Amino acid sequence: MNTATLSPGLMVVRPDADADAPPAKETDMAAAPLAKAPAPVAAAEPSVSFGERFSNFIRAVLPPLLGFAFVIGVWALVAMKSADFPSPAKTLDAAVVLFSDPFYSNGPNDQGIGWNILSSLKRVAIGFGVAALVGIPLGFIIGRFAFMNSMLEPIISILRPVSPLAWLPIGLMVFKAADPASTWTIFICSIWPMILNTAQGVQRVPQDYLNVARVLNLSEFKIITKILFPSVLPYMLTGIRLSIGTAWLVIVAAEMLTGGVGIGFWVWDEWNNLKVEHIIIAIFVIGIVGLLLEQFLLLIARRFSYGNT
Repeated sequence: MNTATLSPGLMVVRPDADADAPPAKETDMAAAPLAKAPAPVAAAEPSVSFGERFSNFIRAVLPPLLGFAFVIGVWALVAMKSADFPSPAKTLDAAVVLFSDPFYSNGPNDQGIGWNILSSLKRVAIGFGVAALVGIPLGFIIGRFAFMNSMLEPIISILRPVSPLAWLPIGLMVFKAADPASTWTIFICSIWPMILNTAQGVQRVPQDYLNVARVLNLSEFKIITKILFPSVLPYMLTGIRLSIGTAWLVIVAAEMLTGGVGIGFWVWDEWNNLKVEHIIIAIFVIGIVGLLLEQFLLLIARRFSYGNT
């Protein structure tokens, strides 16, 4: 066998049959062209025809429109049978006048519907926020420690079914004012879904995760922030969404009883003035605001769900 030196300390062994062949040069080997990998072929996206898009649009829009048309038709029939019940056309005219100046103010008991909605949302935000600050940590504690779960579960089971309005007199007695009493009622009705859903999420965390944390000797703070919180977040957001719907329902009834500025008080005041068309408008407004609040929280829940960035 012959050998050919390519670089210091590196030799290539050639068989004797190729002994007469000239040695390969290092520059020739480096200059040899490399085979290019075939470029990936992008998957062709299926084209959607205009007819198919239009058909999907009709299927999405037509059922809700038919539902609204049915409700308006029944409403018109009821208005035809009862002279005191406003027709859809009369209610629409009243809505145009009402929303032409929603933020007028003629004193504390005569304000536009815009101010009343904002006042109700303010009470809901305060009561709901305090409930979240108390309920979510309490849910973590109940779900994390069996002793706390056994101690607090009977109390929650007794207090949770109580109607939120039953707590309103307690608030009036303690706070001596209608506004904080309404906020207290929102707090007490919002806290239970947050506690229960958060605790359930903590209890459903796989035990293997906690075993690994115990092996790694992680502190309780790191267990909560690194393991429990990401796993519990979907349950926690579900509890928040349920709480905001309950809070918006309760604030209307609470304001009817306490008075002052708010959408509930506005509905009761319009009833005393026998403006039934304004009550119907308020029903739609309350429903739309509640729907927007729920959709907003659903958007946040999707944003923080697993698999989304």
